[in-house]
Amino acid sequence: MRIAIGLIAAAIALIGAGLIWFLVQSMPPGEGGTAQQGGGAAVDSAARIEIESLRGQIDALRREVESLRTELRSLATRPVPQSATPGDNPAINFGPNAIRDTYAQVVLIAQRRDVNAGLEHATPDFLKSFLGSPRENLSDSCEEMTNPTLKSMLEVEQVGPVRVRMLRPALDSLGEVLENIRKADQDLYDRINTAGSLCVRQIRGSVGRVSSHSFGLAVDLNIDGQLDTLGDGKTQLGLTILADFFREAGWIWGAGFSREDSMHFEVSRGLLEEWRAEGKI
Repeated sequence: MRIAIGLIAAAIALIGAGLIWFLVQSMPPGEGGTAQQGGGAAVDSAARIEIESLRGQIDALRREVESLRTELRSLATRPVPQSATPGDNPAINFGPNAIRDTYAQVVLIAQRRDVNAGLEHATPDFLKSFLGSPRENLSDSCEEMTNPTLKSMLEVEQVGPVRVRMLRPALDSLGEVLENIRKADQDLYDRINTAGSLCVRQIRGSVGRVSSHSFGLAVDLNIDGQLDTLGDGKTQLGLTILADFFREAGWIWGAGFSREDSMHFEVSRGLLEEWRAEGKI
């Protein structure tokens, strides 16, 4: 099984490199969604056919990445036979765990704009109308929450492997998600780290617009404390596995934002409305 895992990990890396090559090759000068400057000629028919052909190959490669990731996750959660333990058979080689060594690997995010399909993002305007502003005056720096209703639900808690400050319903939901991950994959669970949760401030570059972090409804996660590079369309392989569990629980993954932020997980609008109906928020 270890050999198969290694081959899958290598295949993902190779396919990722292939995707980058095809993207570069398929984007001639002037292509990319913007009008050409200076009245240049449009791309000719032959070039257009070649571009569309390459795009088809890119889609096929993306599907292959998804298939390999699913297989890798299946191998990660497969139980080890009881007989296969150190000391039972001296001929067995218990070397480095290939699964654990793959979780922090950086890969392209396949079809990232579709990762939140079926979930609705809670926009800044919706959050303010639904919950009120988290504080009277907002700046570009993280400050204390002053909204008395929200503040009464704000708690600091060790939730599984991470210590976070969030609203009570979000803490409970996060705990359920992490417990499901622990049951499915203890190795991955043990490597989950956080880059923060509550941060009451306006979105940089805006005036008065606040993200879900300002309401205690979002958390930034990573593998082994390695921070993701914002906006590069890539993420750690372990985060793609976490995203499946969060999506099932009604959380939005930041990998699908216009500016990719794959460390970011936040409560969806539908989940907030569900909590309101249940009297939790």
